[in-house]
Amino acid sequence: MNPTQSLAELTWTESGQPVSVQFGDVYPSGHSGPDQSRHVFLRPNRLEQRWKNLKPGDSFCIAETGFGTGLNFLTAWELWDQVAPAGARLHFLSAEKFPLAAADLRRVHALWPELAHWSEQLLQQYTSPSPGWQHHVLGDGRVTLTLLAGDALDMLGQLDASVDAWFLDGLPPAMSPAMWQPALFRQMSWLSCAGATLAASTDAEEVHSGLAQAGFTVAPAAAFANKGTMLAGQAQERATPQWSPPWYARPLQPGTGQRQAMIIGAGLAGCCTAWALAMRGWKVTVIERHPGEAREASGNPQGILYCKLSPHQTPLSRFVQTSYAYSLRLLHRVLPRDGIGWSTCGVLQLSGNPRETARLQALAEQGYPPNFLQGVDSTQASAIAGVRVTDGGLFFPEGGWVSPPALCKALLDHPAISLLAYAEAFDLQYREALWHAEDAEGNSICIAPTAIICTAGDSRRFAQTAHLPLKTIRGQITRLPATSQSQALRSVLCGEGYVSPARSGEHFVGASFRFDRSDTDPSEEENTSNLALLASLSPELDAALRSEGPLDPAALQARAALRCTSPDYLPLIGPVVQAEQFRQDYAVLAKDASKRPDTAAPWHPGLYINVAHGSRGLISCPLSGELIAAWVENEPLPLPLDLVQSVHPSRFLLRQLIRSA
Repeated sequence: MNPTQSLAELTWTESGQPVSVQFGDVYPSGHSGPDQSRHVFLRPNRLEQRWKNLKPGDSFCIAETGFGTGLNFLTAWELWDQVAPAGARLHFLSAEKFPLAAADLRRVHALWPELAHWSEQLLQQYTSPSPGWQHHVLGDGRVTLTLLAGDALDMLGQLDASVDAWFLDGLPPAMSPAMWQPALFRQMSWLSCAGATLAASTDAEEVHSGLAQAGFTVAPAAAFANKGTMLAGQAQERATPQWSPPWYARPLQPGTGQRQAMIIGAGLAGCCTAWALAMRGWKVTVIERHPGEAREASGNPQGILYCKLSPHQTPLSRFVQTSYAYSLRLLHRVLPRDGIGWSTCGVLQLSGNPRETARLQALAEQGYPPNFLQGVDSTQASAIAGVRVTDGGLFFPEGGWVSPPALCKALLDHPAISLLAYAEAFDLQYREALWHAEDAEGNSICIAPTAIICTAGDSRRFAQTAHLPLKTIRGQITRLPATSQSQALRSVLCGEGYVSPARSGEHFVGASFRFDRSDTDPSEEENTSNLALLASLSPELDAALRSEGPLDPAALQARAALRCTSPDYLPLIGPVVQAEQFRQDYAVLAKDASKRPDTAAPWHPGLYINVAHGSRGLISCPLSGELIAAWVENEPLPLPLDLVQSVHPSRFLLRQLIRSA
């Protein structure tokens, strides 16, 4: 993911048609645009008849090179709604090196009033994309759009999907020779399912011959309005795939045919996973030992929604950036911005010291869209915050604060989700193709063919996940009564800690990081350290909060909980293997890490885990739920392969083997 990737630069003709400044090319956008899209892409791929033949629960995947204005996506979605059966799901994957800014996309879409029903749903979620993968759930869960913002070949090389139809759109080879390479066509062949079809807007010889050499049969066809020719074809011979690590392969799903799952744990990870599965038609039971959801680390009244990034684009930084965008989309969908559930008040990340100033300045200069982040000096930051701050830094205008309990409650408010409260699972047993969650006496409290463990550090109590290197970190937030002067704070302030604008008459400041305590009793010592964090963020706000009386650490209310994290600070999201069998099957790696074994991984059938989100749960849990659901449903994964592997639970077993070499 290249952080300097830019948005499309447009000019507009007198008739209102968009023109690419980068390439001098007019986007297909006139009033005939929808008919052209149907002619060039929908009909050659025989989508209407194929979709009519689908059954409820089936899915169909389209991959596209060149999202452009999104016209092909809209016409495909329109047809899907017209002919596909209820319960079927469409996955649309589209690569675009220069995506349109949100304002430009809205202006273009106004040219097609016939598509307004679908366009408006997309525009409600679409923001000017940052580099990387942008996942959208649309049409009440019937349609997903994953926009791959970057070079098409790079993006498709990171895709884990089985493609049913290809839309080869975008600039012709004469204008964009770098895209139309043999490597692109080979990648298409690897990703195509049996009988996959394609349509291309160009009939250039290099495209025709490249597709043929990659195993597609292609033939020219009349272009729209008989203006030239295009290509249509079908996959015949799949290119020999490259070796891929079997420990990251898709596990075979249990053959029960039952779309039922149990989720252990009703924190953010469990609730997001339950919602993602329920939106796909699954019946989900969430097991929770407390009276209700979000009673442990997800129970803080306010949590902060922002990205802590690295200029070096580490896996953690890229994962956080992609997850942040999806979290915002989910929040807009399920939770009202009422100042109680959440607020897009913006987040100021303040520098605090010269080293941090240099780091944040490097991020500000990397070309991110201004709706994502902006560099600010102390004067600008003070104007945004409503209180004086002494440092500049970064401003995340779409960020803010969220009430995790409110989000969890909203996610569980789905007719396909049942919460089983006051039920604690101590053991998991697999019998007759079903998982049994058992209580302390060995009684089954829930049975399902699929089980997802979302119990943070307590996941180690289960024999199947006891090998995972999870660790807990205590954190405490301090409640501060709002004053008439402190109400001036308009945005979240972050540095070594954070302080939030007032919610229901209270500010929250925190949070501590303690490795030496595993209890959850409030601590006067941590109240004291939290107050010191407040003073470092804004001395003026600190004074405002003391304007109506002293802040006594011994008297202030606080809340402590245990976060769960991993050695590399990335979460664990994915299927679970039988650890000892894994070590035996891949023992050769301990002798030679360059070996490429083909032995299938020894999966626990139908068992997954989603834990170790640390202090970033509001950012990472929503997309982690989508990732688990994609694993379970055998859908295209919503993250690039390298990030999927970076959060895969098996990565630690693999590292242990390799390090022992």
